[in-house]
Amino acid sequence: MQKEPLAINPEQLAISQKSLAKKSLVGKAYFTFAYCLLPIAFLLLSITSFSQETKKRPKIGLVLSGGGAKGFAHIGVLKVLEEAGLKIDFIGGTSMGAVVGGLYASGYNATQIDSIFYNTDFDQLLQDYIPRSSKSFYEKRNDEMYTITLPFNKFKIGIPIALSKGMYNYNLLSKLTHKVRHINDFSKLSIPFLCVATDIEKGEQVVLKNGYLAQAMLASSAFPSLFSPVEIDGRLLVDGGVINNYPVEEIRKMGADVIIGVDVQDDLKDRNSLNDATRILVQITNFDMIKGMKDKIKLTDIYIKPNVSSYGVISFKEGREIIRKGEEATFGVYEQIKKLVDTTERYQPSVIKIEKDFLQIKNISINKLDNYTRAYILGKLHFKSGSKISYEDLKTGIDNINATQNFSRISYTIGSNQDGDELKLSLNENQTKTFLKFGLHYDGLYKSAILANITQKKSLFKNDIASFDIGLGDNIRYNFDYYIDNGFYWSFGFKSRYNTFNKNVKTDFQNGELLTQLGLNSINIDFSDVTNQAYMQTVFIQKFLIGAGIEHKYLKIESENLGQINSIFEKSSYTSVFGYMKYDSFDNKLFPKNGWLFCGDIQSYLFSSDYTKEFNRYSIAKGEIEVVKSFYNKLTLKAQSDLGFAIGNDSVHFFDFVLGGYGFNTINNFKHFYGYDFLSISADSYIKSCFTLDYEIYKKNHLNFAANYANVEDNLFENGNWLSKPNYTGYAIGYALESVFGPIEIKYSWSPELPKGFTYFSVGFWF
Repeated sequence: MQKEPLAINPEQLAISQKSLAKKSLVGKAYFTFAYCLLPIAFLLLSITSFSQETKKRPKIGLVLSGGGAKGFAHIGVLKVLEEAGLKIDFIGGTSMGAVVGGLYASGYNATQIDSIFYNTDFDQLLQDYIPRSSKSFYEKRNDEMYTITLPFNKFKIGIPIALSKGMYNYNLLSKLTHKVRHINDFSKLSIPFLCVATDIEKGEQVVLKNGYLAQAMLASSAFPSLFSPVEIDGRLLVDGGVINNYPVEEIRKMGADVIIGVDVQDDLKDRNSLNDATRILVQITNFDMIKGMKDKIKLTDIYIKPNVSSYGVISFKEGREIIRKGEEATFGVYEQIKKLVDTTERYQPSVIKIEKDFLQIKNISINKLDNYTRAYILGKLHFKSGSKISYEDLKTGIDNINATQNFSRISYTIGSNQDGDELKLSLNENQTKTFLKFGLHYDGLYKSAILANITQKKSLFKNDIASFDIGLGDNIRYNFDYYIDNGFYWSFGFKSRYNTFNKNVKTDFQNGELLTQLGLNSINIDFSDVTNQAYMQTVFIQKFLIGAGIEHKYLKIESENLGQINSIFEKSSYTSVFGYMKYDSFDNKLFPKNGWLFCGDIQSYLFSSDYTKEFNRYSIAKGEIEVVKSFYNKLTLKAQSDLGFAIGNDSVHFFDFVLGGYGFNTINNFKHFYGYDFLSISADSYIKSCFTLDYEIYKKNHLNFAANYANVEDNLFENGNWLSKPNYTGYAIGYALESVFGPIEIKYSWSPELPKGFTYFSVGFWF
C-alpha cells in the first residue's frame, strides 16, 4: 500500500522554523556563556587546588631544646623525620639544640651530624685541650712542671672563670660551617635558622639571627662554669638555656604553621639524683624554665619528649644510646608526622660534600691590645695576610694563642674580602698577671722537693713573662726565667738557676785519677752549680727554634770524707758562648705516642777563673734525635740516639758526659742510662742508643721495657771506637702512672756487666 505524501502546512512550517531559530539562538547564547565561564572555572579550580596544597604542605618549624649531651637525642629525631620524608622549613634551638640545629640548617643531614658527633673527642672539648705541639718551647717547659696553677691578684688566690674557653668546640664548628662562612643572615641558610643566648650582664634573652654562624652556636651553648662567655657585638653571652631553653615563640614568629618541638630538658630531680655539681647547677638554672614549659607545650603541635632522664649534661660517652632514645620518641608520634608530609613530592635531605677546605687569607685584623704586639700575635698564628691555609692551620694558630694563657677570651670570625677571606681576631687580655704554681718531686739523685713558683706577666715590657721556681726539700734549688716573646722576630731571655745535690757517685770528675789514687769505687760528693744565661732566639721555617747566647757558670764540687786530701775538686767560674737548634713535636713529654724530637747545640768555653790551673779553651758539641710511633693505639715504640764530644785542647773534665740513673732533671752533660747507678760512667765523648716499648694497659697506666747501649770514652770519635761493639749495655722494666701529681714511675734495671741491678723510683714532674 502506497503511503500518502506528508502534507506540510506553510504556517506550521514558518512557526517551526521560527522556533528552531529561537532554539538555535538560545543554544548559541548558552555556549557563549559557558565559554565565558570556563576561565573562571579554571581559576576556581586552581584556587581550590592551591587551597588543598596549602593544607597538605604547611610550613613546618622545628624547636630543639638545650640539654648538653642529652641533646644527642635531636639527631635521632632528625633521622626519623628524614625517614618520614618531612621537610623542615624553619629551625631554631638553644644550647646543644642550637649546635645540632645550626649544622642541619647549614646543609648537613642527620646521618652526617651523627658521624660528626661520633668522631668528636668530648674530653678535649671539656678540658679545653691544647696540643703540646701548639706550645712554645718556653711554654712546654713551664706547663710540664706544675701540679696546680692558681691566679693570684691583690694577694688573693682566685679560681678560673670556667673549665674551658670552648676553643676546641669553636674551631670544630668553624670548620664544619665553612660552606656558609660568608652568610651573615641565618634566614638565607638552607633552612632559616635562629638560636637563643643569654646576656649575662643584663639577664636578657638574645635571639641570634645573623652574624658568624659558628660564633652564634658557641654562644648559645656556652654552659656556665664549663665554658667561658662569648662576646658578640659588645654583649657577654652564655647558654641560652639560662633564660629560654625552648624558643617556640621565636619559631612561630618566623612563619611556621606547625611546630614540632623536641624537649630534652630535665624535670626537677629529687635529692637522690642530685649527686654531682653539674646536675645541681642544671636544677638551679631550670627552675623557671620548667615552670614555663606548660605554656610552651600548648604552643607546640607535635611534642616529642625523649626518655633521657637517666643521662646528664656531660654524658657524652652514652651518645649512641641517647640518639636511639630520640628515634624511639619520634616513632611514637610517627603517624602525626606522616600527615604533614607532602605526598606529591617526597623530600630528600641535602648532603654536604665533606672535603678538605682552604681559606685564602687576604687580611688579618686584630683588636687593639695593651700589652701584646701585632707581631706577637702573628708569630703565634704562624701565618700572615696573603697566606692560603687549611682549617688545621687555623686551629693550630688559635691553639698557639690559647696556649699562652694570656687571653681570657679568644674569638674570631671569617668574613668575605674581595675574592678571599678576612680573619677578624678578637682577644680579651687576661687581667690576672700573677700566678702561683705548685708541684712536687722525688728521684734518687735530688731526693724529695716541693716546688713553688710565682709567674708574673707584663712586668716590664710588652710580650714578657717572668717566672721564679724554688724547690724546697733535701736539696734546695731555684730557677729564674725572664723572656720577651716577639713572635716572628728575635725574642730575648735571661735565665738563672741553682742546682745542688749530695750523692755517692762512681766518677770523681777528674778522669778517674782520684778514685784510682784512693783505691775506691765511689766517692761521696757535694755538687753545686749556679748558671746564668742571656740569649736570643727565633723560630726558623715555623718549626725549628734557633738561638744563641752567653753563659756564666760557677761550679763547685767537693767531698768531706777524703781525710787529709784536698776536699775541693773544683771551684771555678766559666764564661762561654753557645748556639742551639731544637724541634719537638711530641704529643706528651714523658709518654709520647707520636712525634719526633731533635736537639743540637755547641758551647765554647772562653774564660775561667781556673781553680785547678788546667783550663784551656775548648768546645763541646752534642745532639739528640728521638722518634716515636704508636701501634694498635696502645703499644708505642720510641727510638732514641744521642752523642756528644769535646773539640779542641784537652781541658778540665768537670763538663764531661756522665751517664747513669733515671728520673732526674738533667743539667750540664748528665745523661740517663739504664743498668747503672746515677753518674757512674764519664768521658769527654759518648754515643748512646735507647729503644723503649711502652704498653698502656689501662688509661694512663703503662708497662714498659727499655734497652740502651753506649760507647763512652775519651776521644771516642777520633780513634774510631764509636763504631765498635757497645762497651756498656743496660735494660729496664717498669710501671708508670700518669697521676694528678705528675708521673709516678718505678723501674728495675740491670746490666750484664754488673753483679747487681738498680731500682729507680720517681714521683712528679722533673725539675
